[in-house]
This record gives sequence, C-alpha cells and structure tokens, in this order.
Amino acid sequence: MPRIVRFTQLGGPEVLQLVDEPLQAPGPGEVRIRVEAFGLNRAEAVFRQGMYFQRPKTPSRIGYEAAGIVDAVGPGVSGLAVGDRVSTIPAFSMREYGVYGESTVVPAAAVTTYPERLSAVESAASWMQYMTAYGALVAFGGLEKEDAVLITAASSSVGLAAIQIVKAAGATAIATTRGAAKRQALRDAGADHVIVTDEEDLYKRCKEITGGKGARLIFDPVSGPLLEKLAKAAAPGAIIFEYGALAMAPTPFPLFDAMRKGLTVRGYTLFEITADAEKMARARQYVYDGLASGQFKPRIDRTFTLDEVVEAHRYLESNQQIGKIVVTV
Repeated sequence: MPRIVRFTQLGGPEVLQLVDEPLQAPGPGEVRIRVEAFGLNRAEAVFRQGMYFQRPKTPSRIGYEAAGIVDAVGPGVSGLAVGDRVSTIPAFSMREYGVYGESTVVPAAAVTTYPERLSAVESAASWMQYMTAYGALVAFGGLEKEDAVLITAASSSVGLAAIQIVKAAGATAIATTRGAAKRQALRDAGADHVIVTDEEDLYKRCKEITGGKGARLIFDPVSGPLLEKLAKAAAPGAIIFEYGALAMAPTPFPLFDAMRKGLTVRGYTLFEITADAEKMARARQYVYDGLASGQFKPRIDRTFTLDEVVEAHRYLESNQQIGKIVVTV
C-alpha cells in the first residue's frame, strides 16, 4: 500500500501524517501517478492551517505539484499512457485531490509531460511558479520590454520565476527583499535592481531606478499595509497584482494614489488561468518552451525525503529558502 500524506485536523506542520492506504484506481477522466517528487507551495501551508480561500474537508490530502510516472489511466483519457514521465499543474482543488505521497490520482487535464532536460525534482518545482507569474505579468499584464516590474518577496519560487519571465521579455526586474542577506542571491538570479526594504525607502529607490516614472507592473504576494507603499511606487496607469496575503493583516486601499495615477489594483490567482482551457493551453506552452530552451531554470533551495515532510513544512514556514523546496519519494 502506498504511503500518503494526510491531515485530520487543522494546524501547524505537525498535523501532517504519513498513512498507508490502498492503491486507488483512477476514475473517468483521471490518471494515477507513481510519484517521484513533489514541490511545496505556500498555499499548501495556508490550506493546512484552514486559512486558504478553500477550506479543507478532513481527513484531507494536500499538495498541488508532483512529478512521476503514469501507472494507470482512467476511462475516457486520451493523450496519456502508462509509462509517461509527467508532472501535475495546479488545475484542481485540494478539497478533492492532493499529490503528497507515493501515489496520487488527479484529473488528466492537470497532467502534462515535461522537457527531457528536467529531472523529476525540477519538474515538481516548475508549474506553479512559472504559470502564476506568467498569468499576471504576460497574460493579464501585457509585459513589454519597456516595462519596469516591481517584484516583492522576490526570493520565493514565484518571485524568482517572475524575474526570469521579466528578463526573457527584455524588461527591467526590480526585486525587493526585507533583509540584505538575500540581496546577492537575487542579483545572481537576474534581478536588475534589488531594494532591501528594511534599509531603503521603497518609493524613493523605485523612483530613482525608473527615472521618476515608477513601476508599470507590480507583482505582490504580501498585501497588508505594504499596498500603500506599492501604490506610491507605481507608475501612472500601473497594474498592481495581489496574489497572496503573507502579511495576514488588513489591506488598506490606497485611494488617493489610485485616483491620482489611475491605478488598477486587482486580486489574482493562478486559477484564473487554469480554469480556462484556452488560457491554460497557452500558459502551458509558454512555460514548456521556456523550460525546454533553458531560459527558465527552477531554483531548488533544498530537498527532503517523504519521511521528513513535517520538517519540510517547518522549513517552508521559516522563510529561509531562496527558491523551491522539494520532497523526494
């Protein structure tokens, strides 16, 4: 029987449990994968705590991103076969599916092959970060090479993916980090400029970098009081994408800057892309091509074993990482 990660109550990393369960047969439109690696995402930690926009139904599985080998295909599935090297795209609800463990059954529409140049660990670290950044910056933001893009919490996997996407477009990537310890790593990751917000004034530095114009696109998972500072750093007509709530605090709307500059402040999640078949197909091709060419290179901060999944979640919540945390199976 495969070992599966479940939790029966909400809480910290310690609620995650490894349990033996019978091998599940895929239903219509589903695929079963023998998991080789799975990536950790902040959304999963918030889901485990009961603070995600979808509340878990316990006992609950968990996890969006896995890579492995197809070992069973359900009725009505085409384009996938037993033996295929595949990974999962976050195109399902964790209330219904989860990929942490030695085996998972997921919708076939959320399963894709990945470039031969990638390992299973790298593939399990790819789709969430690149598709999230693509959706905001490219699909909705219309990223162009003349743009200055402000990327907060830039040392996260999504932040690093955003830097690579901005640089692929020939635009200017302005990364922020709270402390100086991650400054050089962000420069090494391709950021044109790094603003250390504990030491520098975000608005003044952004204004200096952009020659007084401000950033046309702002990509932020923090929200809270930071939004007011971002609005000051925004260019006239800028779009501010709020794709997370790491601050866990009320988010005051920057009314006067929004009015004065004609700003768009919008909430955003990857599901705006994955819920639409046409948008998802374009996003998948964009990310696949970037990975296949080597233009996009997922950064793996650290790997853990399946037995260390609780420790892996503790490390995720420590905010020490630069890039992706992956569990090998």
